[in-house]
Amino acid sequence: MGLFDRLLGSDKPQSPVTKREAAKKEEAFFLDADASSSMGNVDFMRQSNTIRRTFPGTVDSPGSKEIIDEVASMEARRVVKSEGLGDPKPAEVQTDLTGGIPKTVKKTFCEPMTMAELDERKRGSSFGVNVPGGPAAIKAEQEQQAEAAAQQPKPADTAQSKPGDIGAFKGWVKDL
Repeated sequence: MGLFDRLLGSDKPQSPVTKREAAKKEEAFFLDADASSSMGNVDFMRQSNTIRRTFPGTVDSPGSKEIIDEVASMEARRVVKSEGLGDPKPAEVQTDLTGGIPKTVKKTFCEPMTMAELDERKRGSSFGVNVPGGPAAIKAEQEQQAEAAAQQPKPADTAQSKPGDIGAFKGWVKDL
């Protein structure tokens, strides 16, 4: 309260701080590592905790499984791990029977196809499943269509046409 002391006229003499007193004040004060940390209860953090996890068995590995880990603040180690719990499966050995002989190349370019072949491929594997009469009725219908196709005369100019030929389009225009 220096301001009020000066105004009111305090009787105490004020002395400047000497060098010896300043040296005493500069002396460092150190805390040990545990007292200076602000992490909380250090003793609690240093103790190791045991964590036990249990898992149900599987079809491949029946029975209950468990993992026991011991965990401290700076390290962790696995104490117990049951068999069949996340174990890597052994790699299957694959043997090559070709002995380095390359496979034949599959030809993927287009080949000309008749309409009958195209219709046959469009049918797929579900052909004739939900048809009244079953496959026998379908076969009879196919035979009738084959007989009708045999009776109709085929135009001769379509067999001799070349790719890119517009003769068929000209014939359609004449029919109109």
